[in-house]
Amino acid sequence: MQYSVGVEYALHCLVYLIDAPSNESIGIKDLAEFQGLSETFLSKVFSKLSKANIVISVPGVKGGYRLSKPPEDISFWDVIEAVEGPKPIFQCKNIKDNGYLYREGCCSAPSSCTINLVMLSAEKQMRDYLRKKTLALVQTSTRRDTEIFFEEQQIKKPLVKFQNQKEFREVFPCSR
Repeated sequence: MQYSVGVEYALHCLVYLIDAPSNESIGIKDLAEFQGLSETFLSKVFSKLSKANIVISVPGVKGGYRLSKPPEDISFWDVIEAVEGPKPIFQCKNIKDNGYLYREGCCSAPSSCTINLVMLSAEKQMRDYLRKKTLALVQTSTRRDTEIFFEEQQIKKPLVKFQNQKEFREVFPCSR
């Protein structure tokens, strides 16, 4: 099982948007530059997030994106489903009906496939777990990780938010 890299980039960009003032938006160019991605790729991801009402698209010269709701109301599953779509990970092909014993009439097929039931149950548990984890969790832990980093490096915390990767790397050349 593997989610596309779009899910990870979406989550990281959304965490970045958390600290943006509610009346401001961040352009796709800035988000793409900060993540080191092409604008085209990230635009496709954000189009999906916008359709899922996770972000709001702000048109115009100073347009961009901002969160459509508070971080505690955006779950990991919301983001995964927006980017990957709603189809299940395991897609039963009903191969038991094509097995030799069933084709030859030696056995009768059970009314439902146990393998499919187990896989769907596991997916449901995973979805339920991811629905309980929100961006607020990441926001809190990211801030704490940053504080620890600054303390360990004995660096005074910056008072400004970095605008792009280049600016960040000027201060932290060892990152990446």
